[in-house]
Amino acid sequence: MGIDHLFWAIASVALGPIIGSFIALAAQRMPLGRPVAVSRSACDHCGRTLGPLELVPIVSYLVLRGRCRTCGEPIGARHLAVELAAAGLALWAALVLSGPAVLIGSILAWQLLLLALLDAEHFWLPRVLTLPLIGSGLALAAALGVEPLFHHALGAAIGYLALSVIGFAYRRLRGRIGLGGGDAWLAAGAGAWTGWIGLPSVLVIAALSGILALLVARLAGRRVAADTPTPFGVFLALGVWLTWLYGPLGL
Repeated sequence: MGIDHLFWAIASVALGPIIGSFIALAAQRMPLGRPVAVSRSACDHCGRTLGPLELVPIVSYLVLRGRCRTCGEPIGARHLAVELAAAGLALWAALVLSGPAVLIGSILAWQLLLLALLDAEHFWLPRVLTLPLIGSGLALAAALGVEPLFHHALGAAIGYLALSVIGFAYRRLRGRIGLGGGDAWLAAGAGAWTGWIGLPSVLVIAALSGILALLVARLAGRRVAADTPTPFGVFLALGVWLTWLYGPLGL
């Protein structure tokens, strides 16, 4: 492992919990229409504004043993889980990629993590997040040259159109919404990052992982009706990550 790779790996993993803390906060506040970066964090029980030493990712939770320093009420482990997930995704990228690509992969993973959280918890893929995903993918492609930019822009267009058509057809045939509009924009982000050649792999991974999740839920005894909403964006995000990290299936 070279010094260059070690630097990017350590920097990305160290940045992970900080980004994860922001992701957890954004996923909690955005659906409520609350500002993400302006208002200070406070205890949900006693309302006391938290100090800087209580906001150190991972460390503060462990030192305080998961409880508010003032009222002693338990603090949910959700923030800790997201911080660890963000660091883990950066480590995953460091184990597969090298050099600055580690940070680029981490940035993709963190964008997908926030989108997956919002879809899993609120069935919501806001355009304020999917558009930057498209933009960052196209910006990376543009840095590689005109031809990569063309393939990735084409992928973004195909991804959006493909899921829009599928969603429209489903509504006409079944009389209810099967895919939300946010899924189409996320698919555009998938095409922007993986190019048109990676889109089939993204969709295959998303579909198979969605089916697997449904089977696991049923084996666990959960009753899942045919019209039960499914956060397909979670599985799309997984497909984007695996395809970008390892390349299209069969190639």
